[in-house]
Amino acid sequence: MTQIRAVLAAVLFLMIHLVGGSAYRRVNVEAGHEAVLHCPSISKLSLLMVTWKMNSNTSCFLAYRRDLNETRMLNCSERMMWKYTPDRDPALRIYPVNLNDEGNYTCEIVSSEGNFFFFFSLTVIVPPTLSLTSDKNGVAVCQATAGKPAAKISWIPASNHSVEKDVHHLNRTVTRVSYISWVNSTHPNVTCLVTHPAVNQTLSLDLSYDSSRIQYLLIGLPASLAVVCGAGVTLCLILRCRASQLRKKAHRSAVETVTENFRFTPLHLNAPVMDHSVSPEKIYENYKPQSTFMSY
Repeated sequence: MTQIRAVLAAVLFLMIHLVGGSAYRRVNVEAGHEAVLHCPSISKLSLLMVTWKMNSNTSCFLAYRRDLNETRMLNCSERMMWKYTPDRDPALRIYPVNLNDEGNYTCEIVSSEGNFFFFFSLTVIVPPTLSLTSDKNGVAVCQATAGKPAAKISWIPASNHSVEKDVHHLNRTVTRVSYISWVNSTHPNVTCLVTHPAVNQTLSLDLSYDSSRIQYLLIGLPASLAVVCGAGVTLCLILRCRASQLRKKAHRSAVETVTENFRFTPLHLNAPVMDHSVSPEKIYENYKPQSTFMSY
């Protein structure tokens, strides 16, 4: 009779958890935080063994035997451990959680009343990195980078002309980008609203500042180019004029120097006959080419 009552109590215990939804639980944890999977504890006197199994890329196995008072671990990360002592509370603790921990977990309790299974689905949430910018074409860009799940983006004031694009990464995160044109907008600023399970945030952008800055660039750039080009042309003309003056001065100095060193006397003026015994070096001894350039 005692054994029948124990079996009925165990069945009732299992049915209560099934009806209450605790036999299969979904657990959502943000990356970097602590995840605790609570396997319902039973009487210490009837407990024989508790095992945790993880069904993912690596099959993790964590077990405790009460009769031997020992625990064993197989293919489990050092980040996985018992939250408390398994004979008191067989909860599984994972800290810090990362994307590799995502998957299905099974807790099995072996007792004198029978075996009981409890299932958990662990989902890891990754908050995105947010940014709001504008480009030179008059488009505001709101970006939620590497989030899991993908963030939702909306605009204030609301617009039916926004365009969204998703980029899926190998680690199962998603980058969502939303574009909206504000060239013809009459609003002084625009607000981007990002909704995500890990973060809800609004980003604002002053359109009047960006618009005036773009207009300044569009107006100032041609003027700057004109100033630079004008200065370049002026400098080129100055250099060309200076070079022409130097060439003329050099030519005039060379003519004067040659005329001064070489006096030509016509033969009909009874000039003395040149002495052919004089060497050619003596004839050119007064000619100094470097003097042409020293007169600058």
